[in-house]
Amino acid sequence: MNHEEHDDNEDQEDQEAYEEYDEEDAEMSDRDADLADVRDQVAELTAGHTVLELNGEDGQVPALPEGAAGYTAVVAEFCWSRLKREEQDAFLGKLRKAAAKDALLVLLDDVYVEGTSNPVARTDAQGNTYEVVATEDGSRIERPKSYPTDSALRKRLGTAVKALRIARWEYFWVLTGRLK
Repeated sequence: MNHEEHDDNEDQEDQEAYEEYDEEDAEMSDRDADLADVRDQVAELTAGHTVLELNGEDGQVPALPEGAAGYTAVVAEFCWSRLKREEQDAFLGKLRKAAAKDALLVLLDDVYVEGTSNPVARTDAQGNTYEVVATEDGSRIERPKSYPTDSALRKRLGTAVKALRIARWEYFWVLTGRLK
């Protein structure tokens, strides 16, 4: 193969890769692309760990598996914002029981984005906020949903988590640290 043919093939391959990337990118919303980026970074962070994964994307905080113990990392997606303030300590206590000493904790949750997020419907006397969502059958229900600030997260989790760090993307926040 001569040099000119090689260059033409490279150009063709580059163009095909560009078109493929464009098609994938066009199908992915900004929120989905943001979530994919966050999940990629969480996967890198937890590589080599025995990971307990919890996901509350359906609006419910999942129960921990029966007898869960010894995990070196816990990743809880979309759980913290679903907990009422009075449920947070019990949730952290369960995570500590399921995790090994100094286990990595990763909390991933939503940032409030005007026009995209469901609006906060009300705040109760304890400071819990709620959203109203439509169910599959068309009825409307109220469920806990918070959008904590970095300072609120630090204050609330500071007694249970050391080496606490918080990162924010356009649609998500991630808190990492080690369970005490």
